[in-house]
Amino acid sequence: MRKLLKIPLTTEQFFQVFEKYNQTIFPMQAVLILVAIASVVLVVSRKPFANKTISGLLGFLWLWAGVVYHLTFFTEISPPAYLFGALFVFQGLLFLYEGVVRNRLSFRTNQKFYGILGAIFIVYALAIYPLIGYALGRIFPTSPTFGVPCPTTIFTFGLLLWTDKKIPLSLLIIPVLWSIVGTSAALSFGIKEDFGLFVAGTLGTTYIIWRDLTP
Repeated sequence: MRKLLKIPLTTEQFFQVFEKYNQTIFPMQAVLILVAIASVVLVVSRKPFANKTISGLLGFLWLWAGVVYHLTFFTEISPPAYLFGALFVFQGLLFLYEGVVRNRLSFRTNQKFYGILGAIFIVYALAIYPLIGYALGRIFPTSPTFGVPCPTTIFTFGLLLWTDKKIPLSLLIIPVLWSIVGTSAALSFGIKEDFGLFVAGTLGTTYIIWRDLTP
């Protein structure tokens, strides 16, 4: 990630961003988790308004990660975070446009491989991700919490695997790019839980495209 950021960035600086972010927004972390849980409940409920609401909640999560994490906090140590923030904001707006305005996203759970894989990614993002960090000695407030880019992206791949209609490929571009950037953090800063991001980006994208191309 240091090469991608093109600035001398130490592990201490990297985790200090999480610490400042978590201390400043507390207790918003709980709200962000509730947003994710609400999205899952809405998928299961199959209410008439569910698809647009889920798309809106996904858009909110990406806008949050872009505006609050990247543009407000990460830019203090990383000028390229302005670009990352802009991309996350664009992705958030894309979810609002495709899912809310155009109503092109349809979410349904199923017991097929795609549904099971999506559930695994969702559980990983919300529960396993923080547990791995805790097991490795990262505790609040210096640990990455749900709402920052990496677990948010993993969660997104999970929900996109729960769609039952072909999705616009444009929705995959930025999550895939971030799965590459975020995984570099796992290599540079020892955030082993972020290897799940690489798995979600690789398998999620592969199976979403395969599913959408299969008659």
